[in-house]
Amino acid sequence: MIIWNQIVDFWREVHEKYNYKEIKTPIILNEDLWHQSGHWDNYKENMYFTNVDEITYAIKPMNCPGGCLVYKNNQHSYREFPLRVAELGLVHRYEASGVMHGLFRVRQFTQDDAHIFCTPDQIENEILGVIDLTFEIYRAFGFEDFHIELSTKPQKHIGEDEIWDISTNALRNALARKKIDYQVNEGDGAFYGPKIDFHINDCLKRSWQLGTIQLDFSMPQRFGLVYTDKDNTEKTPVMIHRAVLGSFERFIGILIEHYAAEFPLWLAPEQARILTISEKTNDYAEGVYKRLKNEGLRITLDVSDEKLNAKIAKAHAQKIPYMLVVGPKEAQSNTVNVRIRKTNITKSASLEEFIEITKRIIADKNIELDF
Repeated sequence: MIIWNQIVDFWREVHEKYNYKEIKTPIILNEDLWHQSGHWDNYKENMYFTNVDEITYAIKPMNCPGGCLVYKNNQHSYREFPLRVAELGLVHRYEASGVMHGLFRVRQFTQDDAHIFCTPDQIENEILGVIDLTFEIYRAFGFEDFHIELSTKPQKHIGEDEIWDISTNALRNALARKKIDYQVNEGDGAFYGPKIDFHINDCLKRSWQLGTIQLDFSMPQRFGLVYTDKDNTEKTPVMIHRAVLGSFERFIGILIEHYAAEFPLWLAPEQARILTISEKTNDYAEGVYKRLKNEGLRITLDVSDEKLNAKIAKAHAQKIPYMLVVGPKEAQSNTVNVRIRKTNITKSASLEEFIEITKRIIADKNIELDF
């Protein structure tokens, strides 16, 4: 949960920077809505259903129909566009038991979804903005090795061919403006529109598809979404579906394996552990613990009777980023002896110095530990 919440906090921080509004839509929605969206005809075999008062409801496999209902709740003008709406949406999709695999393939997951409503002439700039946001988030997690794929109209689709051509060309143009090399996957788009997919490579050179940008002219028409244009006429907005991390659960699984649980300081569930040499310095260690905890660091205290070397070995095995050894010398000088994970580096530092350095590393989202 600590890792989860750190990712959510960072996700919200970045989305605030890029002017997204966060919403939350219901988990179950009336069957009629899924007929309207096209999911009933194109995605029904992947959905779960339930009955309430003899009415069929679907447990949402995607967040977009709920996003459309939120949009319809108010009248809109071209002056509001682009309207960027984000959701950490809990979705359920049927997966055969034979393909279930830890956090990587699950039936319930949280998707960092967003829908951008815009005018046709805003499409390319919005796609460029999503690409910038996506790269910023990936790099904060230490992923610099990634590639992009453009997926085109599948055999099973909705919407006219002309609309598909316009949508695909808009995605191509945005990638060209960014001077990004990409691979084309013919026929692998979503049933409602073409898409750009982001694939990262982890430390084992395994490729994972995470982010996606999907252009959709069809769903806004199906839901009767409109806005008032400059000429005072009603027009249908373009809807851009996008996710950056995809499934939070799967992304955390990727992180665990990518870092072999040796998380960057900002993600580490336990950022530092205080190790006492003997019970004579327990009171000083308690004071250090309270000070660091009050500074917002995730800190623990080992005042057990084990030998110091055993405490250090345990902390190394549990991949704690920093070990702070305190004995009579440190108590007298009001310092800590800092040991860094996976190294033999030790350094005496004041509490103020330790706090300053760790807070900078956390704020900068640095992958490497420093001192």
